[in-house]
Amino acid sequence: MRWALVKVCLAVTAMVVVAFAVPLGLVVKEMAKDRAFSNAERQAATIGPVLAITTDHAQLERAVASAESGPGGRIGVHVPADDKGGEPAEIGSRRARPGDVDAAVELGRASIAPVPGGSVLLQPTAVASGIAVVEVYVPDAALTNGVTTSWALLAGVGLALIVGSVAVADRLGTRMVRPAERLAGAAHDLGRGELGVRVREDGPKELRSAAAAFNAMADQVVQLLANERELAADLSHRLRTPLTVLRLNAASLGEGPAADQTREAVAQLEREVDQIIRTARQQKAHAQQAAAAAVGCDAAEVIRDRMEFWSALAEDEGRTVRVAGVDRPVRIPVARPDLAAALDAMLGNVFRHTPEGTAFAVDVHNAEDAVIVLVSDAGPGIDDPDAALRRGHGDGGDGSTGLGLDIVRRLAEATGGDVRIGRSVLGGTEVRVWLALNGARRARAGRRGHTGHRLRRRLGRRLGRSRGRRAAGRPQGGSGGE
Repeated sequence: MRWALVKVCLAVTAMVVVAFAVPLGLVVKEMAKDRAFSNAERQAATIGPVLAITTDHAQLERAVASAESGPGGRIGVHVPADDKGGEPAEIGSRRARPGDVDAAVELGRASIAPVPGGSVLLQPTAVASGIAVVEVYVPDAALTNGVTTSWALLAGVGLALIVGSVAVADRLGTRMVRPAERLAGAAHDLGRGELGVRVREDGPKELRSAAAAFNAMADQVVQLLANERELAADLSHRLRTPLTVLRLNAASLGEGPAADQTREAVAQLEREVDQIIRTARQQKAHAQQAAAAAVGCDAAEVIRDRMEFWSALAEDEGRTVRVAGVDRPVRIPVARPDLAAALDAMLGNVFRHTPEGTAFAVDVHNAEDAVIVLVSDAGPGIDDPDAALRRGHGDGGDGSTGLGLDIVRRLAEATGGDVRIGRSVLGGTEVRVWLALNGARRARAGRRGHTGHRLRRRLGRRLGRSRGRRAAGRPQGGSGGE
């Protein structure tokens, strides 16, 4: 589809460029020719008043010399013989054939005649002895002066239009193809048994409808499988009553090999039924968790909700709170309870490990491939962030800083992201959580093209510029009690 759009746009733009550029190029050529002969007419017109006054050879030579506006030797004058038996006068450079001069005299108006290397303009002028003809030579170079440059400019503009149209078509094709590729990839993942896969509903209207239909189908598949597993568990549970009866009857069989084998078979059957029930329950729980993670949640809404919860304690302790980036929806592939637990862990660290009155902030940055949540404070900071992050892996051993970042780390790594601790613009600690979008698929692509490294570099530059602007011109603090 993408290549088809490019080819269509290329063909249409090329036809439009040819339809306009070729006639315009011919018009430019004709304009250059008209300009050259117009200049020749002006030069010939400067000789006319002199011929009306005198036909003296010396004066005409001076007039011809003064009329030369470019390289010399282009103007000539043919003066007829007078009635007193004088000879015709030929002044300046003469290239026109006598027959062409006589034709111009008979015609009585300006005419153009071809000569070797160009053309001549023949302008008849009445004098006392008859009709004189002023000849102005126009070389071929003057007829095409500037045409090559104009054609090159037209070709460049046409080529730029074609390249621009192809780029626009490719961009539009990409916007249509990417949702289709995501839909196809999600269909393949669902076919492989990844029941939690879902598709973002973006792109053209038709693809959004297809994505919504796919998500509804996936939800229905998950629900049907959950119902089947629940039914299997219920059926297995119903077997417990007859199994109990069999076990009691087997216990009353007395002693002997046949009785022992019967009792062992009943016990084995009970164990198998219990295993079926446990497996069905576990699969149902896993499917529900995967579906919740795939559907995800609105990080902005969750952050607003948790900040409203923590704002009461912040107000009691006199802390200034700033929240940014939560004014519009930010979808992430994380279940709402998991994100809420991670936020509570990070905000709880701020309250536990910074003095009362210490300001803190929560920022959300949304990019194409990831969402970044920053929790920063103006506290004393951490001397060794790397060590703190290593000790925050939930070991709880000696020397732990008590940061409790294990839940945050596991949440980020579940999406294909990670957690970093650094120095915030407020002067204290900054916990940066990278939540990759479509993490499983990105991880496979990263093995081929190192997508994760490019993502971190690109978003890192954006964050650096944003943080620089806040540090330069934005006051620390904001809507306290947010």
